[in-house]
Amino acid sequence: MKKTLQRLLDTLSNNVPDIPFAVQFWDGDLFYAGDGEPAFTLKLKNEETARRVFKKGTLGFGEEYVDGNIAVEGDFRELMRLGMDPHFQNMKLSPLTRAAVLAQHLKSLNTTRGSARNIEHHYDRGNDLYRLFLDRSMTYSCAYFRNPDDSLEEAQANKYEHICRKLQLAEGETLIDIGCGWGGMLIYAASHYGVKGVGCSLSVEQVNLAKQRVKDAGLENKVEILLKDYRDINTPFDKLVSIGMFEHVGKGFIPVFMDRMRTMLKPGGAGLLHTIGKERETQGDPWTLKYIFPGTYLPVLGNMLNAMGEIGLVPQDVENLRVHYALTLDEWARRFEAHVEEIKGKFGDKFVRMWRMYLNGSAAAFRSGDIRVYQILFTKGLNNGFPLTREHVYAS
Repeated sequence: MKKTLQRLLDTLSNNVPDIPFAVQFWDGDLFYAGDGEPAFTLKLKNEETARRVFKKGTLGFGEEYVDGNIAVEGDFRELMRLGMDPHFQNMKLSPLTRAAVLAQHLKSLNTTRGSARNIEHHYDRGNDLYRLFLDRSMTYSCAYFRNPDDSLEEAQANKYEHICRKLQLAEGETLIDIGCGWGGMLIYAASHYGVKGVGCSLSVEQVNLAKQRVKDAGLENKVEILLKDYRDINTPFDKLVSIGMFEHVGKGFIPVFMDRMRTMLKPGGAGLLHTIGKERETQGDPWTLKYIFPGTYLPVLGNMLNAMGEIGLVPQDVENLRVHYALTLDEWARRFEAHVEEIKGKFGDKFVRMWRMYLNGSAAAFRSGDIRVYQILFTKGLNNGFPLTREHVYAS
């Protein structure tokens, strides 16, 4: 087992030579890779831990780390970056593990009941948790950094402004936000552009706080927040936005979602779909799907555009904000660690290790892996009224 593991470590080191690291085996032996001081040292508690990692790949590594059988000293972010190498990401899983992953997938399908259960698993941990690492607007999606040193608060406001300009929002228009979270987008659009908005979410915790935030902003006559599934909204709006929600729809429900967006838009109306996605079909990370975001599916860009085109939704503009999400997650992880003792006291050691891996692993995946975040601007049918260039988006 040790020799097998050493061969894998040699391969990872050769593929990512700028990360020197060390591994301490269960018998005390040390393995060094790369030149210079190790960025991190990985400590394996026992041989069975290594066997489970080889059987279960990223799922096994995540479980063993969360259970405390793997310890990490040093730069956790560099460990996550090393773990993005395809030789580790695409390790062949044992038949038993593949069966378990399939069972988990079938259990977490996004039916009407399943969607509510999946959203509750992640988003109803309690608003107090999210307050500790999100910005003041409670925005839990990719920010937009006009400058690398923008604060998180500035970058999230930048994102909302970026979207408002792309949609060409105007006073008096109606806007639907599918998966509105804690209401940040609608509060910004109503405050800065005078729109009347409706938001929907399946998270009880989010809806309750979003309603309070709307009230505190004095926007109760302009913004309505609903605890409702997107499939149950039939009112047509001038404009539509969905930020970080489409990932939770599930592959089999993409046509349903696209059709609902068409139904929610007036003829010629514009929508913006902001979603994590990929350029090509690859397997999802089984650890993330089981423990962090059950029911998620990262859609392929071409498939999204085809699904839109099939029903008369016309893509106007596509932008990839991949590095912006890495920067966003870096800041979430930093704020998480700044409150780690408080989080540990409320949720325990295992939760801290789980979310440390989730936040840092996600940042590494956007920076060095195969996932992206797209903003797709589209219209319902042809609309010749949009500006000829993007200058209106970037003007000061």
